[in-house]
Amino acid sequence: MVAYSGGLDSTYILIALKETYGFDEVIPVLVDVGQGEEEIQTARERAEKLGYDIRFFDAKKEFVEQYIHRCIKANGSYQGYPIGTSMSRVLIATKVAQVAKEENAEAVAHGCTGKGNDQFRMEATFKYLAPQLKVVAPVRELNLVRSKEEEELKKYGIEPKPSRGELGGDINMWSHSIGSGQVEDLQSQYPKDYIWTVPPEEAPNEPAFIKITFEKGVPVSVNGIRDPVEQIFHLNEVGGKHGIGRIDILEDGILNLKSRELYEAPAAMILLQTHADLEHLCLTKQQLQLKRYIDQIWAELVYHAQWYHPLKRDLDAFIDSTQEHVNGEIEVKLYKGNVSIVRRESKNALFAPEIRSVKKTGFDQRDAIGAVKLFALPFQIWATKGL
Repeated sequence: MVAYSGGLDSTYILIALKETYGFDEVIPVLVDVGQGEEEIQTARERAEKLGYDIRFFDAKKEFVEQYIHRCIKANGSYQGYPIGTSMSRVLIATKVAQVAKEENAEAVAHGCTGKGNDQFRMEATFKYLAPQLKVVAPVRELNLVRSKEEEELKKYGIEPKPSRGELGGDINMWSHSIGSGQVEDLQSQYPKDYIWTVPPEEAPNEPAFIKITFEKGVPVSVNGIRDPVEQIFHLNEVGGKHGIGRIDILEDGILNLKSRELYEAPAAMILLQTHADLEHLCLTKQQLQLKRYIDQIWAELVYHAQWYHPLKRDLDAFIDSTQEHVNGEIEVKLYKGNVSIVRRESKNALFAPEIRSVKKTGFDQRDAIGAVKLFALPFQIWATKGL
């Protein structure tokens, strides 16, 4: 079984697994995580040209409900990146392991390089779900370079796919990773590589307004759209049109090497911001303090290939508990790259202006006299002790 996307690496290794490794049968597993019909069609055509029958999974709904929704509840961001590829690789490897067990396969394979993060995500998943299977990584093990792969594929009538821009990238419905590992300086710009988002200065002069309803921390309606997959596509389209979601960051990879990474993630930016705001409205200060720390650990675990780590399951249980009361509707304005919250509403809101507002009586202010005296008492003691 091989994780197959139809890209250069995964297409070439279909050949290498037979010709170099000597496997009699190779089954490519293609998983739809929202990369788009064009990408899927290219994968189908290349597999057919090489004489392979693929196993196909439409996993978009599963990706949203089992991965993206968990990311939203955990405010999942690693150094500013909404961990889209980090999660999609786990789902893809999960499907590969599933087919491998059904077919009593000898091995599973992937086309990840030895320099990136995805090799860890794929192999950790394989070893958790199918520990008895051998893992083969031809690109890494044969120290392949893409120019050699292109030459070999041309012999089979497969020409390099025309690039949309200078770098290319990896697409799933939660994030578009642009040329991961290919950006070699800190200032070059690649305007042609953005496929979802326009530059903010080219966005419409009229804003767009989005209403998002959350129940237990996940979106159940986006401008009336209730299908979880269509919600993400809709936000990517509308958000991208208004210049929302461009990310240009320095990132510390699993190998502790720094890289400059470019992403676009309109839906992720909108949903993570609105969820965090609603969460602040509905949770106590102490819950928020602990959860922000837990969220950071959660994102680091997921980024670092530990989706199946026991600690991640423990954190999920805590996070799920906190989301019971994260219910309500948020309305946002999208305008030239900015997401501005214009309205909040929740039956679980802890906002109580009738008590807190200085414009209203609320409670008798004299009741605070004793509380303030006791609060300040330790400071008086510390002063006398020279602390």
